[in-house]
This record gives sequence, C-alpha cells and structure tokens, in this order.
Amino acid sequence: MASNGMSLVHRAAEAVRRTPRWKKRLVLFAVGASTLTYACQDNRVLQICDGTGNKKKVVILGTGWAGASFLRNIDTSLYDVHVVSPRNYFTFTPLLPSVTCGTVEARSIVEPIRNIVRKRNGSFRFWEAECIKIDPRNKKVHCRSDVGTNINGNGEFVVDYDYLIVSIGARPNTFNTPGVTENCHFLKEVEDAQKIRKSVMKCFERAALPNLSEEERKKNLHFVVIGGGPTGVEFAAELHDFVNADLAKLYPDVKKYVNISVIEAGGHILTMFDKRITEFAEEKFKRDGIDLKTNFKVVKVSDKDITMTNPATGEVAVPYGMAVWSTGIGTRPIILDFMKQVGQENRRVLATDEWLRVQGCEDVYALGDCATIAQRKVMEDVASIFRVADKDNSGTLTVKKIKDVLGDIYERYPQVELYLKSNQMKSFHELLKDSDGNSKELKELNIEQFKEALAQVDSQVKMLPATAQVAAQEGSYLADCFNRMKTCEQYPEGPIRIRGAGRHRFKPFRYRHLGQFAPLGGEQTAYQLPGDWVHVGHSTQWLWYSVYASKQFSWRTRMLVISDWGRRFIFGRDSSSI
Repeated sequence: MASNGMSLVHRAAEAVRRTPRWKKRLVLFAVGASTLTYACQDNRVLQICDGTGNKKKVVILGTGWAGASFLRNIDTSLYDVHVVSPRNYFTFTPLLPSVTCGTVEARSIVEPIRNIVRKRNGSFRFWEAECIKIDPRNKKVHCRSDVGTNINGNGEFVVDYDYLIVSIGARPNTFNTPGVTENCHFLKEVEDAQKIRKSVMKCFERAALPNLSEEERKKNLHFVVIGGGPTGVEFAAELHDFVNADLAKLYPDVKKYVNISVIEAGGHILTMFDKRITEFAEEKFKRDGIDLKTNFKVVKVSDKDITMTNPATGEVAVPYGMAVWSTGIGTRPIILDFMKQVGQENRRVLATDEWLRVQGCEDVYALGDCATIAQRKVMEDVASIFRVADKDNSGTLTVKKIKDVLGDIYERYPQVELYLKSNQMKSFHELLKDSDGNSKELKELNIEQFKEALAQVDSQVKMLPATAQVAAQEGSYLADCFNRMKTCEQYPEGPIRIRGAGRHRFKPFRYRHLGQFAPLGGEQTAYQLPGDWVHVGHSTQWLWYSVYASKQFSWRTRMLVISDWGRRFIFGRDSSSI
C-alpha cells in the first residue's frame, strides 16, 4: 500500500511539474483508496486512479444530449469512465432561442459535467479537449487541448479505450453557400446565443445614432432568419416578442423600422409538424408582421445583403442588419475521417445497428446527431427468418410456427408493426393473403408466399430525427445496456439471432416519441402528440414551461430557469448586451 501511495505521489508530482507556474495555486494530496486529486487555479481537476483492476475503460466523446445522458445513467462503479469534450458542461439546447433575447440567462441552461457524477461512486476523469482523430484499429483517440500542458506544449495527448462512445453531435450545414460562415450567426451553442444577443443590441444602437438616413436605419433593423424549422421559427418568435414588449420602450424612435424576415427554401415552415400547426404558424406570423418568404433559396451572403432566388421573381438582393442561419446540420470533419476508416465514406452520417454499435468496427458506439440507425430490412433476411421459424425443416410455416417467432420479428424489425398500423391491420395474419388478395385462414405457407406477404413491409423503414429527444433516449438506453452487460451475457434478453445461434444480449433500441413543441410567440405554443392530437394556445405554453423545467438536469438549473421566467413577467427581458 505504501508503494502504491508513493507511486501516486510521483505521478502527481510529474503532473505538477508540467503545469505552468501561473496555474499552480493549490495542490492537495489525499493518498487513500488509490486515488489522488490535483487541483489547479483554473478549476480543472485531473484525477489519477490507480489499481482499477479488471475494469473496462469507457471513453465518451462529447457532452451533448447523448453523451451527458449516457454519463448520467452509467454505473461508474463498474467502469473506468473518461470524458473528452471541448466544453466542461452540458447545454439544454431547446432553450437557446430564449437565451438570445434575455428571456433565460445562459448560466441557467448549463450544467457542469462534474456536477452530474460528483455524488456517485466510481472512477471518473474529464479532459477539456477536442478529439481530432479516432483510431479504431488500435483503440485510441487523439485529442488536443487549447492549453499546452504536455511536454511539447501543444496540448495533444492520446487516450486508449475498451469501449468508445462517439457523441460529438453535428455542425451547422451551410450547403457551401458563399459568405454564410463569415456573415451569419448560428444557433447551436451557448456562445452562439450570446453573440446573437449582443448583435441584436448593436443593431438597435447603430440605428439610434444621429445623421443616419431612413434606409440605413431600416437596413440595421432588418433581422433575417434563414431556415423555417423549429429553431428558426422559435428564434423569430422570441425576437418579435423581445422587440415589441421590451425594446420598443427603450428605442421608441426606431421601432417603426424593425423588420423580421424568415426565409424558407420549401413551400412551408415547420414541415415536420402537422399541417394544422404549419398553417396556424404561418397565419400568426402574418398577423404579427413577420415577413415570411417561402420558396426562396439563399445563394450568397455578403456583409451588406443577402442574395436569394425564387422561380417567380428570379434573383433578389436584400440588405440586412443581422442574419441567423438555421437550415439543418452537417457532418463534422472528424466523423467524415472516421467513416472512411470503417468503410462508410459514401454516407452522410455514421451508420449503426439497432444496438447503436458502429458498423464496420468493434466496441465503438455512436449516438445523437452524428449517427443514425441503419435498420435492417425484412426482405434482406426473409430467407433466414423463414429458416428460423421452420424448426422442423418441413419447408412450410404454420400458424403455430409463426406465433413462436412473431414477438422476435416485431422486436427485430419494427417496420412490420408500423406497416400493420399504417394499413389498419389488427394482426400479422392479415398480411397473409391468397393470390387474389383475399384474406384466408392460414394453414401452411411456403417461402414464396412468405416473401410475398412481407414484400411491402420495408416501406415503413424511417430514419430517426436529429433531435434532443432521440439523443437523450439513446444515451439512457446504452447506459442501461452497459450496466447490465454481465447479466445479459449469461441470460440474453434480446430477440433470436436471425443469422446465428442463440439470442442477442439486449433488446434493440426503440425510440419512443413523446411529442414536440413549437413556441410561436405571444405566449402561444403548438404541441403535437403521437397520433393525431394537436393543440395550440396559451395553455400549451404553460405546458411547455412545465415540461422544459422538469427536463432540466439538476434542481439548480431548474430553479434558475423558473426564476428567469418569473423575472421576465415582472421586470421584462434583460436588454443589456452582456
């Protein structure tokens, strides 16, 4: 034990030696339970754990919805958990539009990563760095910190892993439009929301300066949102409320020059919602004076104007004061490089199986916006399914044989159940028809008839949306699998292996859609539940408040968000630019 303690001291001393002098403020040695902690002035903690024994090392890349949800649920007493991320906090991204206008403060929607695990037992390490390369062959990730703390001073280091969780999200998709990166704001990070907030206030201050022409004031106060999805629509609604409820009182002389435009390449906004919500949102924006430009494609953005095309009007250049680009997500360069290594270079995002394992490599999982589940198609496995169900090798399937594997089919191929629901079929047997298309009592079914019955089922295969709801559920699911890995290796609970013997260890991931909100301003929110249930109005806004408050990661952020909302009702939004 004494030798272990001395080893820890030597290792910590080496860490102190490599740390620049200006960072050294306090060094606390606590040799016990094979753990030593070294604290620096910048509050970053390096925890060196000795003697983890046979614990597997789990490395998590990213602290977004997927990564934070996995970290929140993983049993750190079973694994040696390492987290690498350029941000040492989790951001509640659905409230980012509220941060842009001071409805909610930035500190209210961020939760330090160490707070998530500090009250739990087990080994945990965090490095504030960016992963620059994944090496699946050697099971290593190459990282770089913006602070040069290693011997060479370039901040680069390598972390090996037993299991790798890739959850680094995505980047804004500019579609290679010239000038977007240089002249537009994005809205994916807390820093983006703070920059937009400062930019809005600067636009008003510039417009209030003397000796400006009317055209110059209109240009400064023209706010353009490119993209009619949920983020763009919510930001436009927040900005409209901010201008009319708060800034109009502070800048009464220039209020009349304010113009908010939403540019959408498609025919409608909020196309992922029910048609009734889309129509209500478009009508409300027209009543509120928000200029909605549909069927316009932005082709160039300069520092003075935005050039867009429309089939009817041709190319049009519009001057603007501030522009926010919110047109979807693209793949990060590190993921593109990783995809080439695992033979997925022709895809947009990483492909995983139904257990979130990256196809083409072992012990690597991908969650959230950087990946999608490549659901296996029934017709690819129909012969194998028939073979598994035909236990006596008679060459035909009976009612009993199908019933024996029906639960496994539903579990392994969710599109089967979706197809039955979409065609209002009550049971699997309604798929089985004779050559004339008439339902008949099933007695025996050969493989050709079985193929014919399942021929249209794969039309219901759908990609999961890139939303926080999906990422959070994936993180929780995968953490649960890791927590029960040893048990499930002995007692598998998944469906029958179609192309092998036995059962899969776990049940495949199934996304459960809980509904979606679309705040439209004026204390009105649209809410859509699975099925055909839609509601729009003030009562839904209060439901939005309740749900988003309850989904916060801690009581600290929950109370901060609620207090921010209460402050806004009493004192109005914070109109300062800091």
